Amino acid sequence: MDNHARPIVVASACLEFDACRYNGERIPFDFLAELLEHVDVVRTCPEVEIGLGTPRDPIRLVRASRGPRLVQPSTGTDVTVKMKKFSKAFLADRSIDGFILKSRSPSCGTGGVKIYDEADRPSVMTHGPGLFADAVLQSFPDAAIEDEGRLRNYRIREHFLTKLFALSELRRVAAAGRIAGLVDFHSRYKLILMAYNQTAMRELGRVVANPSRRPFPELISDYRAGLTRAFQRVPGTGAVVNALEHAWGYVSDRLAASERAYYRRQVERYRTGRMPVSAPLAVIETSLHRFDVEYLLGQALFHPYPDALRSVADSGKGRSRKRR
Repeated sequence: MDNHARPIVVASACLEFDACRYNGERIPFDFLAELLEHVDVVRTCPEVEIGLGTPRDPIRLVRASRGPRLVQPSTGTDVTVKMKKFSKAFLADRSIDGFILKSRSPSCGTGGVKIYDEADRPSVMTHGPGLFADAVLQSFPDAAIEDEGRLRNYRIREHFLTKLFALSELRRVAAAGRIAGLVDFHSRYKLILMAYNQTAMRELGRVVANPSRRPFPELISDYRAGLTRAFQRVPGTGAVVNALEHAWGYVSDRLAASERAYYRRQVERYRTGRMPVSAPLAVIETSLHRFDVEYLLGQALFHPYPDALRSVADSGKGRSRKRR
């Protein structure tokens, strides 16, 4: 599948774009640089947008009875209201498929940001999202949202990209306004949904069947809600192998014993974390082409996002903290 819809992604401007970190630095991020060819990026630095300038004295989250305050300890300035107003205005009336935000930032961190007991004391009471990121999570609960730290882990990155391009494609289906388009989308994403959540796959099948003849806007709304529930977390290895086996079953009995054994070795390497899922997928896809299994060749599972974005680079970080 080489005609992927172009997702709309909001990114922290300090990642790859602008030297707007509090210390005047820009953070190189190869993944985002590679993504630019395939997505439409809206970049922002919330801290600069509210007038803090670059470079600037650091700001931090401070515990308060009605939620964390965003303050600048060196000056005593409280920018909570400014940040909330900016976030509300920036996020209003936008079509956005995903967000790539700066990790641990008091404005953009999606989680794990330090929340201090007092502005001028180093004691950390708890952790949470930054103020802008919190508004993102509240306003776009269904979007693909990650920070750049977690995206250095390839399983998390694959999940993010799969969800991001699925949401973008579904937005294109919604804009076309045709039930036939939704039926085609569900058919192409069947194996991906099988890998993520079989219960959701069946529920979405019933939505698409539309026995009560509901209008398209209701269908697409319900389908999007169900799709985002299915994409709530990175799929388990066992569920992914189950989807692989489903596809493999269409061709396995036509192959030589040595070919079947090679596939099994690839699956085992994936199962034990020694290879990405693209390895056994490539074996299956080659066999599907060999026997011209047209239905399965159209499955998004084989190319859920542009092939140019495939990478097995892995920091090993970010696995312990859940994200969408």
